[in-house]
Amino acid sequence: MRSRVLLVAAIALTAMSACGSTPAEEKPAATGKVATLQSAAPSAAPSKADQRPRERLDTTPEEFELLMAPYNKCMGENGWNPKGDGSGSMQLKPGTAKDEEQWQKANKICEPQYMPLPPWEKDPANPEARDFAVAVVKCLKKAGVEYVAVSDDGIGIALGGDDNDSKSISLGMEKIPDCERQVAAKK
Repeated sequence: MRSRVLLVAAIALTAMSACGSTPAEEKPAATGKVATLQSAAPSAAPSKADQRPRERLDTTPEEFELLMAPYNKCMGENGWNPKGDGSGSMQLKPGTAKDEEQWQKANKICEPQYMPLPPWEKDPANPEARDFAVAVVKCLKKAGVEYVAVSDDGIGIALGGDDNDSKSISLGMEKIPDCERQVAAKK
């Protein structure tokens, strides 16, 4: 029993002394074959994803346009300005194969840096995004949308069913923002 107490005390003292050491006090292993645990120092610069703006569920079209301004500027600076008028106004889809090539090249550079991230509730990186989508579908069904389900991607909403029921689609499009806000408010 006494040897166990001494062993526990020795381990505790060793652990406590290790807690107070700093990297300057640590000596590197001579052979380099000894495994050690080291905490990575926090990065001074935030990652690109941290710098990207994030939409909210209640983002207005005007706010979204402001969020898109850095992306649109980047696209123009990288050769994608189909209007050629310097306005920074972008069309939604390239018209020709040459436009498509220009757009792909610019988007490859600009999207990871400036494209706004989706609302957290709809972000694939959010482990609770599917739960949010399921709750929104339940809300839509209560609101009278007959043909509605979670999309195959697990986070989107599919309206209309196999028959593309126009009533479910139009009612669903009308009710989705309200249901999203209701579900988000409950969390």
